[in-house]
Amino acid sequence: MKLSRAALYGLHCLLQLAENDQQGPVPCRALAERGRMPERFLLQVLRTMVNADLLVSTRGVEGGYRLARPAAEITLLDLVEATEGKLTPEPPDVGNLSPAVSAQITAGLAEAVDAQRRCLAGVTMAELLAAEPEQADQHAVAG
Repeated sequence: MKLSRAALYGLHCLLQLAENDQQGPVPCRALAERGRMPERFLLQVLRTMVNADLLVSTRGVEGGYRLARPAAEITLLDLVEATEGKLTPEPPDVGNLSPAVSAQITAGLAEAVDAQRRCLAGVTMAELLAAEPEQADQHAVAG
């Protein structure tokens, strides 16, 4: 599975915000600078994650973004489906194959997507953050 740039930027932001969870909202500019991401594109990604209830945005001078729920409750599946769309098996164009073979292929693809969904749902932002080798204060961003 290959993640889009939007998913990778979203992941980077979720991890930054998980580190700064108790420090209040973090502005888009600070997230973009820390992650060396283009601010305009990142803003679109952040809006997508707000719409998916992964983030909460606060307007104003002290505004920015924060996690909508604890990092232990946000999974890679949440991120991927927010940025890439729902993972679903796509029926293949089987051409001249028999209906029985087509059904087997479709069932196999559905099983593969289910396994992928389970794997992604089993990894939380808190687990990813805990796996980082660097100290959390090296990644902290100022709001």
